[in-house]
Amino acid sequence: MTNPYPDDKPKFTITGQNAEQYRDKLTGGQLAMLKLYPTYKLPVYQTRRSCALPERVYEANKKNAATATMTEDNNGLNDALLGNPFPIPQSGVEVIWNHRLHYRGFKFRRYFAGALVSRDGSYDLVRGRDFGIIHYSGPGLSEQGDVTELKQLKNIFVSYLNFITFPAKSAGTIVLVLDTINAKELPRQAWIYNPGTRRVIKAPDIAYDNPAPQTDGLAPADTFDMYNGATDRYTFDLKPMREIYMGYNAYELISPAHKYKELLTPNHLNQDFNRYELHRAFVVDAKLKEGTRHIYGRRTFFVDEDGFNISLVDAYDTRGSLWRLQDGPVLNYYEIPFCSSALEMAHDLQSGKYLVFGLKGEEKPFEGQPMGIEKSMFTPDAIRRMGAQ
Repeated sequence: MTNPYPDDKPKFTITGQNAEQYRDKLTGGQLAMLKLYPTYKLPVYQTRRSCALPERVYEANKKNAATATMTEDNNGLNDALLGNPFPIPQSGVEVIWNHRLHYRGFKFRRYFAGALVSRDGSYDLVRGRDFGIIHYSGPGLSEQGDVTELKQLKNIFVSYLNFITFPAKSAGTIVLVLDTINAKELPRQAWIYNPGTRRVIKAPDIAYDNPAPQTDGLAPADTFDMYNGATDRYTFDLKPMREIYMGYNAYELISPAHKYKELLTPNHLNQDFNRYELHRAFVVDAKLKEGTRHIYGRRTFFVDEDGFNISLVDAYDTRGSLWRLQDGPVLNYYEIPFCSSALEMAHDLQSGKYLVFGLKGEEKPFEGQPMGIEKSMFTPDAIRRMGAQ
């Protein structure tokens, strides 16, 4: 996508040397990064509230505000469709629901790369493509508009396929996910096609804190899309809103003009290509419930007010120490339009490693509402046939 603001220049830059004067508008993870790395900086630009959605989504938000409710245990949803279920959230878990179900179009096809970057800047690259149907956002099972009530989706929120194309040892791997709205009632359904054995196996562990493959443990399964899946292991407390310097309109991060070797620098992404703006954020403090387990004992989510995108996450270990920072710069995919992360970063404040998922500059362009994606493609038998081709 072309940067719609090519003439914008930074107003000022936050570094480790001046971070204290901006402390009230930074997260704990951002402050830690600024303290750890002299090369880490936040170039701050003018605020452009660019997040935009189709008019029908705004209309759905109005309707949902009057009708949507959660099930008694907060793990399910009633009487909402298409838009944010709780556009005027009254609790932390309602904000998380809004993020999980925020509008991203109906069908999509993406080409992407991911990189695990060591402290010295060396990295391992993974390439792939994915596509899917976001049934809740259609709304529809097969075609947009073929359902009118949430119950017609049969608890399926999105049908998703991921194909690994590089490196060679993983090429041909296919992951099928049927993600559910009420994950407590019906856990996420997932299958993996292994090209070596040419078999499809059920994969029950693509959830919670089970590590995603080829991420060196930096990406628990529920951190993709900044947070995904069930909410049953945490309490989600809504804190007062804050103004936060968050990544926004950072089109240069996904520009074909910048090669991955320019972006992937030691300790952190090359911040010369990043862009931060001051935006109001919902703050949700999530704490692990007694009797449950997760590698993160606490997570603080900073959620953009305009699109309900989780932009930043401070993640703490079970001893209460700040451990990792997730950073997902918000971007307006204006051709649809919808707002979501340009890419996602996970910084380990202890090891100095970081993970980037969703690199796009050297890949084919994103396709919103593409042709040729059918519901029949999202079955174990279908991915077995795809793998054999």
